[in-house]
Amino acid sequence: MTIQTSPNVPASNVDPAELAKFSELAHGWWDPRGQSGPLHHINPLRLDWIDGIAPLSGREVLDVGCGGGILSESMAQRGARVTGIDLATRALRVARLHALETQTGGVEYREISVEDLAAERPGSFDIVTCMEMLEHVPDPSSVVRACASLVRPGGTVFFSTINRNAKAFALAIVGAEYLLNMLPRGTHEYAKMIRPSELAAHCRASGLALQASRGLHYNPLTKRYWMDADTSVNYFLAATRPAAANPPPAADPAAEGVPA
Repeated sequence: MTIQTSPNVPASNVDPAELAKFSELAHGWWDPRGQSGPLHHINPLRLDWIDGIAPLSGREVLDVGCGGGILSESMAQRGARVTGIDLATRALRVARLHALETQTGGVEYREISVEDLAAERPGSFDIVTCMEMLEHVPDPSSVVRACASLVRPGGTVFFSTINRNAKAFALAIVGAEYLLNMLPRGTHEYAKMIRPSELAAHCRASGLALQASRGLHYNPLTKRYWMDADTSVNYFLAATRPAAANPPPAADPAAEGVPA
């Protein structure tokens, strides 16, 4: 594992309150029975989905908003060379320590914004992941543009976030945070949630072609997570950076399960 830090971290697209939230979670990031438990439970699902669309072995991968490194480590264990970036210092410290404890190779962590990394290393990665982050930044479109710049032509970018509608409010905020106590109260704000059509528009504006989408669901009675075509609450979106000099238009989003 390589450890690098950025001495000058910009604050242009950072919400200090959001960073504070995730810093408070840092001590229990790797406890599957703690407040980060849902991330541990969904990680095999999202890992398999990513690996099924863009095989990880031998690839250069960037994990944006990596937190304590749950996804970063698992992608490295699939044979990828992973760079995980975040601005939550305490979470990154946990990620580094865990990688040392587990002797996980092939993963590097940096404290740097995605926008600054895009200026430093454009077109450097085969795969870029940005999971459970877009709903926590002031300008999600800026993150999408940076991710699109960082991926190589022909590469794939993966996003996950939460839809903005009454059902998502009831399940992701009221249910998960206040009734089931799966997440700390105040983890998500309804106004910051992003509709699939909005995320799809950000991708198109950044030159990405939509490839696939998937919804994530949870049954509190059986404690089971699964993925299907329903993107009404938690959802994933995959997009590619066209390799052609004159990229073809994006496929019809309705055919991909992404509302236009």
